[in-house]
Amino acid sequence: MIGLLVNHKEIEELMYVLKREMDEILFDLSDERINHVVKSGMEERYHILFSLFKRIAPPNECIPYIQKATYKKESGKVSKNNSM
Repeated sequence: MIGLLVNHKEIEELMYVLKREMDEILFDLSDERINHVVKSGMEERYHILFSLFKRIAPPNECIPYIQKATYKKESGKVSKNNSM
């Protein structure tokens, strides 16, 4: 485990960067042209970013970023599941 000391201004900047990156990933997950293998990697990255985000953000800021959709390969194409 690694500790990190940051001030309030730095926390705000971290939150901004994480939100922006998570928004971009969520947008890309809805793109049907992206391969399911790439999407699974994007989902893994999203979960890592969200776990970092929820450590520094208040709970009310986390709610909009709880991932509502996962993408799984079914019968040769990507489909959207509402499992979370």
